[in-house]
Amino acid sequence: MISKNAVVEAWKRVKANRGAAGIDEESIGDFERKLRDNLYRIWNRMSSGSYVAPPVRVVAIPKAGGGERKLGIPTVADRVAQMVVKMQLEPSIDPLFHDDSYGYRPFKSAHAAIGRTRERCWRQDWVIDLDIKGFFDNIPHELMMRVVRKHAPDKWVVLYVERWLKAPAQDEEGNLIVREKGTPQGGVISPLLANLFLHYAFDRWMAQRYPQNPFARYADDAVVHCPTRDNAERLCAAIIERLAECGLEVNRQKTKLVYCKDANRRGSHEHERFTFLGFEFRPRYAKNVRGEYFTSFLPAISSVAAGKIRDEMRGWQIDRKSDKSIEDLSRMFNPMVRGWVQYYGRYYRSGLYPVFRALDRSLARWASGKYKKLRRHRRRSAQWLQRVAQRSPDLWAHWAIGAGKLGSITGAG
Repeated sequence: MISKNAVVEAWKRVKANRGAAGIDEESIGDFERKLRDNLYRIWNRMSSGSYVAPPVRVVAIPKAGGGERKLGIPTVADRVAQMVVKMQLEPSIDPLFHDDSYGYRPFKSAHAAIGRTRERCWRQDWVIDLDIKGFFDNIPHELMMRVVRKHAPDKWVVLYVERWLKAPAQDEEGNLIVREKGTPQGGVISPLLANLFLHYAFDRWMAQRYPQNPFARYADDAVVHCPTRDNAERLCAAIIERLAECGLEVNRQKTKLVYCKDANRRGSHEHERFTFLGFEFRPRYAKNVRGEYFTSFLPAISSVAAGKIRDEMRGWQIDRKSDKSIEDLSRMFNPMVRGWVQYYGRYYRSGLYPVFRALDRSLARWASGKYKKLRRHRRRSAQWLQRVAQRSPDLWAHWAIGAGKLGSITGAG
């Protein structure tokens, strides 16, 4: 029932996604060197029902707000096998999902979730900023398998999903850990299973019980809109109770009620901002069609995301690469800058200006170290960089969005 073509297509998708090696330390390149034999082995074992999921390598990743997130990394072969099952299962269940479930779905995006949330913040005064504690690590296997059996088109899909859920984890010391709940965050099949579980635990329940309260969910990250504080308090309590019934715990310290304050909303509240998918929603200045400024509740790059970008750029040590030309530096680093601009520049682009001042300061210091005539002349370095930006505005992605007002950025004018 499993075609060889499906295994080949699964491999192509896994290769495109790249990723680290699992417990066998076999990389994408290592796997590809014996591609035909490896793919045949996966197809043969899956077709015969004898495929057994190997342990998942667990790596601890620091979280922005403190603590650690455990990332489960399957082997390359196991990622191919999971992709085969995902390709079989996803077409039948994705159409069932709620329109406001945006995470890891075809034709859905984080930008769409941010845009919809922005519009709803304008219409409703309050937001429940929901945080589920250790969601991927705590999904109950029994409830998960109940919904898989309900929707899986083939018995072999059910068989392998259950094996992946029960596959042990191997920590960084090599110890095997039996998993009685959860699905590894990092597995190919895990996001689809997470969406399926929360479709019943949250999305469908919300649509049936509270249709007047719209929400946006991206995997386990969700915000819910409410017209009044009283409504938000009662609904938040109901959500906590509902998720507890489904074996999940809400992080009460991080879950909060947020007042979407703007020019027309009076009063104040303890929380008047929240972060969703790397964007911080808070009161910001905006300009209306008549060119007049007013206060609106808008998303822009969050301070945490901005800090991570600055740390990444600092690690490039551009000012020490005097052996490179500015074109060389662009080829090395501009793809990352372009990615940040494309993601965080979608809403309130001016929020990116301070972020990239550090990059332009580094470029100015690089120019000062590379060219003798610019050494110890901060203003001249800034002016030289300004001329390069005017001559080649596409050389660095942030120059094209107006962030390259280099005189003020470098402190030279």
